[in-house]
Amino acid sequence: MSEPSTADSPQVELRRTLGVPDAVMIGLGAMIGAGIFATLAPAARAAGSGLLIGLALAAVVAYCNATSSARLAARYPAAGGTYVYGRERLGDFWGYLAGWAFVVGKTASCAAMALTVGSYVWPGQAHAVAACAAVALTAVNYAGVRKSALLTRVVVAVVLAVLASVVVAALTSDAADAARLDVGSDATAGGVLQAAGLLFFAFAGYARVATLGEEVRDPAIVIPRAIPIALGITFVVYTVVAVSVLMVLGPHGLAEAAAPLSDAARAAGADWLIPVVRVGAAVAALGSLLALILGVSRTTLAMSRDRHLPHALAAVHPKFRVPHRAELVVGAVVAVVAATGDVRGAIGFSSFGVLVYYAIANVSAWTLAPDEGRPHRIIPAVGLTGCLLLAFALPLSSVVSGAAVLAVGVAAYGLRRAVAARTP
Repeated sequence: MSEPSTADSPQVELRRTLGVPDAVMIGLGAMIGAGIFATLAPAARAAGSGLLIGLALAAVVAYCNATSSARLAARYPAAGGTYVYGRERLGDFWGYLAGWAFVVGKTASCAAMALTVGSYVWPGQAHAVAACAAVALTAVNYAGVRKSALLTRVVVAVVLAVLASVVVAALTSDAADAARLDVGSDATAGGVLQAAGLLFFAFAGYARVATLGEEVRDPAIVIPRAIPIALGITFVVYTVVAVSVLMVLGPHGLAEAAAPLSDAARAAGADWLIPVVRVGAAVAALGSLLALILGVSRTTLAMSRDRHLPHALAAVHPKFRVPHRAELVVGAVVAVVAATGDVRGAIGFSSFGVLVYYAIANVSAWTLAPDEGRPHRIIPAVGLTGCLLLAFALPLSSVVSGAAVLAVGVAAYGLRRAVAARTP
């Protein structure tokens, strides 16, 4: 059996195997996951009858971020996403800050997705199931990104089938009432912005393709095509699901729902769908976890290559051509956190961190020259403004915890630079 490469060996590149269909599926698997099962209720509590406006606003910001990310990924087709773009366009510190926000925030999100799997599959043993899910999906990723892409196709197909069943049951039931879609006085600007920030979490996987830039064939063509296709499909799916659930439950009923899609099925008189929705939610969380581990390990690889993280994590397996050490470390951390803690509160930080991450992506895209594929200037401008608005419209606890964790990262960066400056 081939020995894995070491951190001190010549840099081994990842294998370019993904075309447009695979890249689109990975993007869909990252977006059409547990988010749609979990974010509708808190978004409805924030925006009330303005929920659909919040969804549209989140989609606009996501589109701008996706366009900026796609142009940058085509220019810099290497693992790491905005960590690489920020470093190349804005300087080492901004790339580091983007990478830190992504790795810490998304590692917490990985644990949250694993716990979601556990809570649906076996509520009494949620932590044990969560840890097993993290270990199993780390093993899938270790075997190569092609196998991850194939599994993602299955996950996306199952989740779409479940969502379609809920939509059909809701829209064909006597409980459906289009009047429940009207925007009333309970919709405030602040509430809509907060809902958009929460719903953005459900869209945030669209640039997973960019973090896999080193594994995409012909990235200058594949990435700019795959990202907007995946985002467009997701927006249509989310809109149809949100409209269907609102027509059955109404904004207030949705806000009070513990399990919105299950409650919608029950209100539509389709009790037989409830266990199907539970299975769909578990599978969706597995799909999100699979894509999250992929993205976090690739960004960890890029940061380790530049020694912002331990350089030993920069190793690439010569047979499977995956960042095996980074994947094992990420998988182990996720399994431990999922087995021992409750990271639901980390979702707010994840949204804050991801919005900071994409704010840096938009600034990076602004610096592109026309011959480098720069998007129209309004795209990164709207994306940056939207990211900042949504980030600071999140609940205060999320903003405070997010800012605190980013500050820890900044302090670590400063300490490392100071030590390096004093070293002969």
